[in-house]
Amino acid sequence: MLPAAEIGKAPAAPCCSESGNERKDVEEKNDINIAALFGNEQVSEDTDNGDLTSYVSAFIEKEVGNDLKSLKKLDKLIEQMTENKMQLEEQVLTISSEIPKRIQSALKNAEESKQFLNQFLEQETHLFSSINSHLLTAQPWMEDLGAMINQIEEIERHLAYLKWISQIEELSDNIQQYLMTNNVPEAASTLVSMAELDIKLQESSCAHLLAFMRATVKFWHKILKDKLTSDFEEVLAQLHWPFITPPQSQTVGLSRPAGAPEIYSNLETLFCQLLKLQTSDELLTEPKQLPEKYCLPASPSVILPIQIMLTPLQKRFRYHFRGNRQTNVISKPEWYLAQVLMWIGNHTQFLDEKIQPILDKVGPSVNARLEFSRGLMMLVLEKLAADIPCLLYDDNLFCHLVDEVLLFERELHSLYGYPSTFANCMHILSEDTCFQRWLTVERKFALQKMDSMLSSEAAWISQYKDITDVDEMKVPDCAETFMTLLLVITDRYKNLPTASRKLQFLELQKDLVDDFRIRLTQVMKEETRASLGFRYCAILNAVNYISTVLADWADNVFFLQLQQAALEVFAENNTLSKLQLGQLASMESSVFDDMINLLERLKHDMLTRQVDHVFREVKDAAKLYTKERRCGLGPRRWLSLPSQSEQAVMSLSSSACPLLLTVRDRLLQLEEQLCFSLFTVFWQVLVEKLDVYIYQEIVLANHFNEGGAAQLQFDMTRNLFPLFSRYCKRPENYFKHVKEACIVLNLNIGSALLLKDVLQSASGQPPATEALNEVGIYKLAQQDVEILLNLRTNWPNTGK
Repeated sequence: MLPAAEIGKAPAAPCCSESGNERKDVEEKNDINIAALFGNEQVSEDTDNGDLTSYVSAFIEKEVGNDLKSLKKLDKLIEQMTENKMQLEEQVLTISSEIPKRIQSALKNAEESKQFLNQFLEQETHLFSSINSHLLTAQPWMEDLGAMINQIEEIERHLAYLKWISQIEELSDNIQQYLMTNNVPEAASTLVSMAELDIKLQESSCAHLLAFMRATVKFWHKILKDKLTSDFEEVLAQLHWPFITPPQSQTVGLSRPAGAPEIYSNLETLFCQLLKLQTSDELLTEPKQLPEKYCLPASPSVILPIQIMLTPLQKRFRYHFRGNRQTNVISKPEWYLAQVLMWIGNHTQFLDEKIQPILDKVGPSVNARLEFSRGLMMLVLEKLAADIPCLLYDDNLFCHLVDEVLLFERELHSLYGYPSTFANCMHILSEDTCFQRWLTVERKFALQKMDSMLSSEAAWISQYKDITDVDEMKVPDCAETFMTLLLVITDRYKNLPTASRKLQFLELQKDLVDDFRIRLTQVMKEETRASLGFRYCAILNAVNYISTVLADWADNVFFLQLQQAALEVFAENNTLSKLQLGQLASMESSVFDDMINLLERLKHDMLTRQVDHVFREVKDAAKLYTKERRCGLGPRRWLSLPSQSEQAVMSLSSSACPLLLTVRDRLLQLEEQLCFSLFTVFWQVLVEKLDVYIYQEIVLANHFNEGGAAQLQFDMTRNLFPLFSRYCKRPENYFKHVKEACIVLNLNIGSALLLKDVLQSASGQPPATEALNEVGIYKLAQQDVEILLNLRTNWPNTGK
């Protein structure tokens, strides 16, 4: 076998001397031969790296190796290489012959493209010069044409202007002809068309045309309005309008005067004709508006016929409640408020029965009574806006004004259906200066009321103490009066137009609740030494009542709406955490939660103090019972008591009497003084503490024979437990430790031995739990039961 190095060099050795180009061709052919063996990609890659020799050697070594028999493959390899070489040479020749043709074709295409480009450039130059020449020639024509077009446009504008003037004059002439023939309905209809043209022209920049149009509309509007108003007022006078007396005493108007059909027919005709002037009237008349600081809602003008009907009432109002008239007294707002309500009431029936049908026929969805009320309301708003600054700093007068306004609003909404979305007195009271003063006065008088209610002799006495059905909460008078005060405040501000104002009043209410809670806490601290006394219990009932009512209010629709408004405000101001915002949004919390939590904490502290006080008394009363049994004093001991079979009748342990009497007396006392829910919590907490105390201090501290265990069970089940049977059906279920301890101590010997064996053999296993449950043990743990079994002394003698 040839060395690998020699095999690798053999193909590259020259046979004779060659020129540099020839040598290069030979090397390329050698590379092609090698590529036939190893693949084009790999060889070209390896040739670039200068490792061709090593790869050839590796290939020969792989194909031939050390086995001489493998040399037989050389012929096959050489034949394969030769074939691959020929294929590659053919590919090279094919490619080398095609490339020049492609280059020649590309050059030819480029040359043709160049010629086309030159042609286009020549054409572009020629076209550019032609266009410039044409533009120069056409420039004078364009200037002349432009001037002509401007003239035509100007003439068209003048023509359109003249057409508008002609149309306006035509309408004006029509109105004049209609009036000359006394055809007022057609004249009114034509005026409506003219007013509509005026509206269309509003966007025009022709100031003189607009002025001419408006002047023409104003001219004919005044003529028609004056004529129709005069006729309408004459018809109203025949009906004795306005109605100064209540409907019951009216002899005309709603009754049928002479010629009633004709009067009402004329009323309807004139009313409809005046309605046609509504459009032009709104164009020409600026509605009276109060200053923007009152934030009145936007609303259309009162319809023209109703305005005319309101005119005599407006004159009366201004006559009586402005200037130096005796009826214009700033301290008597109820005079003009009552007068307006009376006018609305006097005219409601006539408006509903006579005017509303006319409006329904005409078509627009207008309510005659509400239009009439809106017109009178503007008089009230103007009067309030003028009077309030004069009495803003007189607390009594201002408070009286607010009271009368709120009463007026309530009657207006409830009796006459005036919508809260219309302009009303609450908008005047919501003005910033007035509103802040209202809040201040409201707080001042509320605090004064709280002082008087807490200092009253009957502050802690329930108004319904003699009525059992009503007095379930045992609410002291001060607490009920305070919640009534909060309810009245809610009624006063619930109709405010904006949520932000309502939220300010809500904050006032929360401040008052907190202030009242602090006052209750101060009084409670004075009564701490007598935590079972009447006043202490009354304070506890008051705290519970306020907390309960606030929790009920939290589910009220009004306060839920305020909660949503507060959520939006807090979200805008970033004053709450995301968790708190989420709780508000999901209704998990309420606007009163902070106050309720503070009241519940105070209630819990007071109840705990009462329970602790009673429990101390119970422990003092139970000392004789615990000492006698624990120390073996006295003739009777848990270890030496006779069995139940040895006694004729079981009797209560005499030392247990003070304990039972104390429990009974305190239960009766607090049942009488606390409301049902508080007393329920009280006795249940007391039972829990008493249960643990008896279990630890009496049961676990002693050993019991059969008689002692029976006596303990008798004292508990027949004497202590029944004390609580007034308050629940199965009081023993609240004494779980004592009850189950008595069961364990009073098991018969066989059951006790069996239970003891089960507990010892199945410690912590399900069988132990099942065994305990079978005998009625659910509360005590297995270890506790084993301790109780060991406290028994009546085990049989087994010789151990």
